[in-house]
Amino acid sequence: MSPSIVLIANRKSGQNSRDAEAVDRAMAAFGEIAEKVDWNPDNPISDAVDRALAKSPDIVVAAGGDGTVMAVAEAMLGKGVAMGVLPLGTFNFFARGLGLSENPEEAARQIDQGTPHDIRIGTVNGKAFLNNASLGIYPAILRERETVYSRWGRFRLAAHWSVVKTFLRFRKAMKVTITANGETKEYRTALVFVARSAYQLDSFGIDGAEAIDKDNFAVLVTLAETRLALFKMTARLVRGKPLRGKDYALISTPKAVIETRKRRNLLAFDGEKGRMDGPFTFEMSEQYLTIQLPPSHEDA
Repeated sequence: MSPSIVLIANRKSGQNSRDAEAVDRAMAAFGEIAEKVDWNPDNPISDAVDRALAKSPDIVVAAGGDGTVMAVAEAMLGKGVAMGVLPLGTFNFFARGLGLSENPEEAARQIDQGTPHDIRIGTVNGKAFLNNASLGIYPAILRERETVYSRWGRFRLAAHWSVVKTFLRFRKAMKVTITANGETKEYRTALVFVARSAYQLDSFGIDGAEAIDKDNFAVLVTLAETRLALFKMTARLVRGKPLRGKDYALISTPKAVIETRKRRNLLAFDGEKGRMDGPFTFEMSEQYLTIQLPPSHEDA
C-alpha cells in the first residue's frame, strides 16, 4: 500500500535536536499514512525527491527552511504531485506566506487537510526560486551570515548582526542595466531584489504585492548608494516604513533582464547563494509546481 504522504528530511537535521524533534512530531501527527525519506546533503536533493515519488504518494513534504524548500520545489516542477512544507528554518517566508503554522503538529494537520493548487515560480537563468532572488549586497550578507551562524548558532539576532557587519564593509554601489516591459534603464545601486513573495514584502511594508498578485515579479532597486544611506534605509525597513522613490524603485514585470559590469556575480536565491554568469534573465517557470495549500489559505 502506497503512503499518502512522504516527508523529505535532511539526514543531518538529526544532529539538530530542535529539527529532529519537529520532524518526529510531524510524523506522529501524520500517523500511518506517512513515510520519511532521508536526504544526505552531500547528494543532489533531486535524488531524494525521486525516491519519494517512486512511492506514489499524494503529497511530498519538504521539511526545512526556505533554501531546502526551494530545492525540493525545483525538483518537483511539472511532476503533478502536491508539495507540502514543514517549516524548520529561521524565517520560513514561503511557508508563512501560505499560512502554514510553525508548530509541527498544526502544520501536519494543515497539510493533511489542505488542497492542491498549481502555481508558476520564478527562475533566473533557469534556476528556480520561490521567494526572491537578488544580486548586490544581500548575497554578501548571506555569506557573512554563514560565518556568524557557525560561531553563534542559527538565531535571528545573529542574522541581523550579519547585516550590520556587511554594511560596515560596503564601499561602492554597482552599475546595473535592467530591461523590462520594453524599456531599458541604468541604475547605481547596492541591491537588486526580485520578489515573488507578497508576504515577505508586506512584512517590511514594501510595495509590490499588487505586482505579484498579477503573476509578475516585483523588481526592487535600492536607491541607497552609500553606507549611511543603507543604514537609514534599513532603519525605515525595521519600522515598516520604507519610502518608495527614496529608498527603492519598483518595477512590475513578467520578465526582466539584468546586466552588470561583471561577467560573473554572486546571487542569492531564497536564503542560499551561488555564482552565475550574466546577463540574468528572470522569468516564470514554464512548468507548474503543485502546492498543497492549507485550509486557512483557501478561506482567505
